[in-house]
Amino acid sequence: MSVVASEKPARRFPGMPLAAQISILWLVVCLSLIIIVPFLPGVSEAKVNLLTRLKPPVGFGGTWAHFLGTDDLGRDIFLRLVASLRTSLALALGATIISAFIGTTLGILAAHFRGWVDQLIVAAVDAQASVPFIIVSLTLTAFFGNNIFLFIFILGMFGWERFARLSRAMTLASRGRGYVLAMNTLGFPWPRIYLRHVLPNIASTLLVTATINFPEVILLETSLSFLGLGIQPPMSSLGNMLGFGRSYLLTGWWIAVVPGITIFLCTLTVSIIGDWARNVIGRA
Repeated sequence: MSVVASEKPARRFPGMPLAAQISILWLVVCLSLIIIVPFLPGVSEAKVNLLTRLKPPVGFGGTWAHFLGTDDLGRDIFLRLVASLRTSLALALGATIISAFIGTTLGILAAHFRGWVDQLIVAAVDAQASVPFIIVSLTLTAFFGNNIFLFIFILGMFGWERFARLSRAMTLASRGRGYVLAMNTLGFPWPRIYLRHVLPNIASTLLVTATINFPEVILLETSLSFLGLGIQPPMSSLGNMLGFGRSYLLTGWWIAVVPGITIFLCTLTVSIIGDWARNVIGRA
């Protein structure tokens, strides 16, 4: 009996696969670089040195002084990459939090009030899902201009319908459970029931949804910055670097290739972690 009992948790909570472990390690390395590198003495991603312009990476004729190469102004690609990574991840994180807050709030409101409120929110969800968001983003950024706070808000409006649908469905299911009915009968206010009991029970599923939404926000920011409608100099992002490097694909391919590979790895690793977390929660 003890052997059978010890095997059940192993089947229910499988070990973390190698891909998820590597993904977490990659994110830890990225976060460590973001935190540590800016505080190193004498380090600046904006330092210009025309004597070292367009130096290739190590292995392609470059030196370890600039192991990822330099751009057309002699700025170190590695230092620029760390600064761009910090900007892109911060934007994606902030936008995902905004998206989760808006979507979850609207989903709970729709499940609570039902009637015309529910119909209105569901219609807004369907409308959001039916329109390519990149078109909406291009329109808003072109009309209102390049403002960092507006840009974060625009990114935050991406994917909120996922959180709204999910939170609405799970809140409707929770309202029929015994503990919610009991607290409602005892006179507990609905805001307290939602915040202290319903929301913690659905938070794990919403967190998995956030890990799926996060890499898509990175790609959206990259697309807008690549087109010149996102992050503007002197700030730098991964999309900004990629868009700038396209002019030097023949003479300095590493300027675009390095941030392009970084974008690919960041989105891939977060997606792998999200898939693994979803499988674990689904088996739990």
